Amino acid sequence: MRKLFSGAIAQNVAAIAAMAWIVNAGIAQKNEPVDFAHNVAPIIRLRCAECHTSGKYKGAFSMDTREDMLKSMAIKPGKSATSELIGRVVSDKPDHRMPPKGDRLTSKQVDLLKAWIDQGLPWEPGYSFKTSSYLPPLEPRKVALPASIQGREHPIDRILDVYHARNKQKEPDPLDDRAFLRRVYLDLVGQLPTPAESEKFLAESPLERRALAIKRLLADPRPYTDHWLTFWNDLLRNDYAGTGFIDGGRKQISAWLYQALLDNKPYDKMARELISPNADSDGFIHGIKWRGNVNASQVVELQFSQNISQVFFGVNMKCASCHDSFIDTWKLDDAYSLAAVISNSPLEIHRCDKPQGRKAAPSFLFPQLGTIDASQPRDKRLAQLAKLVTHEKNGRFSRTMANRVWQRLMGRGIVHPVDVMANPPFDADLLDYLGSYLADNQYDLKKLMLHIVSSRAYQSRPALQENGIVGGGVVFRGPGFKRMSAEQFLDAIWQVTATGGQNSAAPVKLPAWTEITPKERQGVRVSLMNADALTRSLGRPNREQVVTTRPDQLTTLQAIDLANGKEITQILASGAAALRKAHPATKPVGLIVLGYERALGRQPTSDELQVATDIIGSKPTDDSVADLLWTIFMLPEFQIIR
Repeated sequence: MRKLFSGAIAQNVAAIAAMAWIVNAGIAQKNEPVDFAHNVAPIIRLRCAECHTSGKYKGAFSMDTREDMLKSMAIKPGKSATSELIGRVVSDKPDHRMPPKGDRLTSKQVDLLKAWIDQGLPWEPGYSFKTSSYLPPLEPRKVALPASIQGREHPIDRILDVYHARNKQKEPDPLDDRAFLRRVYLDLVGQLPTPAESEKFLAESPLERRALAIKRLLADPRPYTDHWLTFWNDLLRNDYAGTGFIDGGRKQISAWLYQALLDNKPYDKMARELISPNADSDGFIHGIKWRGNVNASQVVELQFSQNISQVFFGVNMKCASCHDSFIDTWKLDDAYSLAAVISNSPLEIHRCDKPQGRKAAPSFLFPQLGTIDASQPRDKRLAQLAKLVTHEKNGRFSRTMANRVWQRLMGRGIVHPVDVMANPPFDADLLDYLGSYLADNQYDLKKLMLHIVSSRAYQSRPALQENGIVGGGVVFRGPGFKRMSAEQFLDAIWQVTATGGQNSAAPVKLPAWTEITPKERQGVRVSLMNADALTRSLGRPNREQVVTTRPDQLTTLQAIDLANGKEITQILASGAAALRKAHPATKPVGLIVLGYERALGRQPTSDELQVATDIIGSKPTDDSVADLLWTIFMLPEFQIIR
């Protein structure tokens, strides 16, 4: 309870947590963070991989993945001094030293490994040293749907029934109606259902109510757009203020993007307008023109190459922008050839910031689909690239977006992580089916969302997911638990308290509200506002680079900000005052029930009612109502989409 956090014990706890965070931050500043891809991976690949990866695990020590290393107990995160790995690489004993042959690791290499261990083994998401024989297909593949089982006719369920049977898994249990309604509202429009909307839903035919709710949500353009704007802003590194906007080194695409979502513009058309842009959509491919000198890998042409690869194909081209990639098969020439498509002049190739004395020729990542005519002017080359990216035989394009939408709705991608599309999917038929479904339906993203949320798979109880199994394995047991985003969390608080923002920072034309949207869900959403300290603490990125998934782990800073932060305190104070003003004659129990119904979609239990009564008091004040609201908003039931 928030009241308790004003006590001496809670203040000490908060102070200790804050000190721990400050100390850790100081260490990170004092010691340069270790770059896994550039500093650690080359050492392991050249000096360790021969004996400890890809099925050859001498001493039963596997270095294939971070998880494998931790299982061995040879590495203790944060404790290099007592880690066996370090003991062996510095040992002089012939039968104990590592590597057992060849030159010893240099002192610099040993120091890098020590720093890497002491910093907690930072790792490139999804990376494995294990040689994989999997090659992601390029062209689309039509999937022959298996027969339905026990009346489950939905194509997604039919595919997953086979998957569950193959892995000897039980089908996930169904989700009850109230939980489904809360999940689908937060997933499709990013807001809570109002009590009136919940009652309307429960009064409808049990056989039709879920389909009707989905249809209503996707038919209401502004709530959908306001919510999914966050996903696209992160993906296209678009924001309303920040680095580059003041000096003209960066341009936003907000007006174009917002209207595209309102109109439900087909995804392939959006992609073509981003790659071969008009005046409203050209901010994406131009990246950020940094002031002063920058590393060769961060010039605008290489940013173009990195962003196009990551957004549309789930390919990490950042590593290959300096040298041949250590984490996949992409080469330095691949990154520069794609960058040359947008270059106004011959683009010299640099390796680790050193010029190589040769120029890059414009070409596409998948030349089997077509070529880029280097003799054409830049605008023509971009138009050619746009056609190749959205080519009907480019299954990588449709699969990547289908995987992103699945991850947003289900909590985990069919391919994990979503930006490592070279990893095998947990079920190839499901990925190929959804990629083809998206393309066959003219890249209508709302149709894809409707298709997924209409499945029994989506409408099942959540399950804990297995972490990062690279190379195949059982990774899907049902929808995952998801934390509310910063935008969803604050929008929900504003909705419960009938407060919120009044002014949009985004230069967009906001449409009038339709009759579908109840008054409680109207207002300027957080997605349309500039970031503040609280939203950044809760995970909103600065959007100077592409962000496809936000961190989902609670941090010390978040805990402090939610417990005693200035921003949350002000939001709760204004919300409590507004709630009391709107319901001046309501008794304490009425305010408690109102808070629970709006926030959680249910009434409090008898135990909760007793605790809440103690918090709010017999004569509620703004402070006591704020304490009650804080108690409700800190509940996992409120913050977790399940």
